[in-house]
Amino acid sequence: MRAKLMAWLLLGFVRLLTGAQARWHGCPPKAEQRIYFANHQSHIDLVLMWAAMPRELRHSTRAIAAKDYWTKSKFKQWITTAVFNVVYVERARVAGDEDPLAPLIEALQSGDSVIIFPEGTRGFEAEPAAFKAGLYNLAKNFPHVRLIPAWINNVQRVMPKGEVIPVPILCSVTFGAPIVLEAGEHRKVFLSRARDAVIALRDV
Repeated sequence: MRAKLMAWLLLGFVRLLTGAQARWHGCPPKAEQRIYFANHQSHIDLVLMWAAMPRELRHSTRAIAAKDYWTKSKFKQWITTAVFNVVYVERARVAGDEDPLAPLIEALQSGDSVIIFPEGTRGFEAEPAAFKAGLYNLAKNFPHVRLIPAWINNVQRVMPKGEVIPVPILCSVTFGAPIVLEAGEHRKVFLSRARDAVIALRDV
């Protein structure tokens, strides 16, 4: 009950603060299993994407979240697990640790959709950094899951680096047409094409 109340409060707050506008350009908001992949500029990217989605998608879509950041306090850990139902990943991998993709693989195997940020870390440039191999590996292992690019706009201005108080700024998430991993396509070619699909949504 507390989690449901917090979800409604957060949804209202985020939409008031940012507008959380969703633009579906090339694909409808359909309740099917998907891997959403987007540019990454802020710790609240996952919150904005969650708020931009319609209710029926929010319940079946889990965002990736850095475990070291989102478990720093009991409140952060509670809100990310009870409200957002995130998939925690380790950013600093130690030799011998489990595959960092393992939590995402488990989520996809259970039928959930996931939101990932293929850059692997936040970027502060006009364009996203080169995508890491995770998206390719997921696309290869789950060929039946739709791959949906997304561009998150303006969110870095809501919570600039080093600030703790958010600033009201109109933000949007543009979802594009799905892409597919072609048979025999090289990893670097696919990741470059996936990155281009995200960037192409910037001016839509």
